Amino acid sequence: MSGDTPVELKLLMAAVIIGLVQLVWAAAAGGGQREMAWLLGPRDEPRQIVGVAARLDRAFKNFLETFPLFAAAIIAAGMANKYGGMTFYGAGIYVVSRALFVPIYASGVSIVRTLVWTASMVGIVMVILAFFR
Repeated sequence: MSGDTPVELKLLMAAVIIGLVQLVWAAAAGGGQREMAWLLGPRDEPRQIVGVAARLDRAFKNFLETFPLFAAAIIAAGMANKYGGMTFYGAGIYVVSRALFVPIYASGVSIVRTLVWTASMVGIVMVILAFFR
C-alpha cells in the first residue's frame, strides 16, 4: 500500500483502541469487586460482579462480538479496492457508536444504548454494502 493510509484503516485502528480501553476499564472495575488472591490465581472458580462493573464487562463482550465483523468488512473492502464514501461513513458511524456505547451502557441508559448499538450495526452494513457495489 503506497501513499497515505486510508481513513477506513485509521478508523479500524481507532476501534482497536476503543477495545483496549474497554478491556482495561472493565478489568479495573471488576477487579475492585474480587479479592486479590483470586485475581492473582488461576481463576478456576468464576466470581460474579455486579453494577457498573458488570455492565462494563457486558459492553466489552458485546464489542468482542461486533469488532471481528467490522474488521473483516473493512479489510475486505480495502482488498477489493472499494473504499469510498460509503465505507468512510460506515466506519465512522461504527467507531463513534462504539465509543459512545460504553459510557451509555455503564450508566444504565437502556433505550439510548440500544439505539447506539443499532447505529454501530448500520455502520457495518454500510461497509458490507460498499463491498458488493
